[in-house]
Amino acid sequence: MADKKVVLQLCHSYGAPFDDVARQWRVLFDPSEYEVVTVFLTGEPSDKVSELVGGEVIYLGYRSKDLRGLKRKQIKDVQQLHAKYNFSLAVAHRYKPIYIATHIKDLPVFGVAHAYGVFEGFWRKRYVASCQQRLTLIGVSHAIRGDIAKTLPAYPEEKLHAIHNHIDTKKYQAGQLGKNAAREALGLPQDAYIVGNVGRLHPDKDQKTLIAGFAKAFPDLDNGLLVVVGDGRLEDELKQQAKELGVEDAVNFLGRVPDAWQYFKAFDVFALTSNYEPFGMVLLEAMIAGVPVISTDVGGAPEVVGEYGELIPLEGIGALAQALTLNLAVKEGGQMDTYINNNFSDRSAQDKFRNIMREYK
Repeated sequence: MADKKVVLQLCHSYGAPFDDVARQWRVLFDPSEYEVVTVFLTGEPSDKVSELVGGEVIYLGYRSKDLRGLKRKQIKDVQQLHAKYNFSLAVAHRYKPIYIATHIKDLPVFGVAHAYGVFEGFWRKRYVASCQQRLTLIGVSHAIRGDIAKTLPAYPEEKLHAIHNHIDTKKYQAGQLGKNAAREALGLPQDAYIVGNVGRLHPDKDQKTLIAGFAKAFPDLDNGLLVVVGDGRLEDELKQQAKELGVEDAVNFLGRVPDAWQYFKAFDVFALTSNYEPFGMVLLEAMIAGVPVISTDVGGAPEVVGEYGELIPLEGIGALAQALTLNLAVKEGGQMDTYINNNFSDRSAQDKFRNIMREYK
């Protein structure tokens, strides 16, 4: 690494989706000029994660509860890594890694926010403001960037940016199973009209609206089936809702499916009814699979969908039901692929980050 600048990428954990987030940010740096050392504060060493992220990966092995308070031990560990590698700059994901990275004296830091409200709270606002000379803040969508600007109205505008989450388009296209194979792998009928949804069974994802909208549309769907991929604390409640609405046999809860993006072609349409969506990676995964998408008009989701899907209002049961009966189709002529490549590919993100780095230099 002697001839290259070394970048510290500091992450809280590698639980999905942050394993791929680390990969996304590592590939933004030109390998002819930079080496990226990725450090996970929590989690045991994982060969699978190291292979996905690429480059040198270090696991500090802390537990989440170890990161409460002032985090002196973790700061010392990272400072020792700095003494070894002499980092030129850092990328830190989420607040605690930002807090730790900015304790390395004079080190420029790109702090990435993946959710709303990251910098709320008196002490967080005060601390971040004290670092603004060398801390550039980046949201994973313009919606998150706007939330940062609203939370920190005095923060220099030139130090606020947005870089969308992005994907390795070749990997996704090569790794997706065809429609029949995906349905067979998931145990789904080949002749059904399948509405897909992937996400935690959590209030933020609002699968209650999804099930209610599907039930309303169900009489007008030809052999309709709602497939929900994911697990969470609302599973029993959602199953009871489907039963009460008379669609129990038409709603299939598959639980958590590893690498679910590989099976998106099993769906005839993908529906996301979240009421809180910083970006909407599952929308992007559905779009690259060539599946029509329906999404609530919230957060970063409209930035992902653009004009290539149907947007519905929050808790829009009627609007969802209507959209599900429209026999939606993706735009032809490769328009969707061009849109994704121009806005959400690794290459497009590299171009955006290169412009930010020019300002930084």
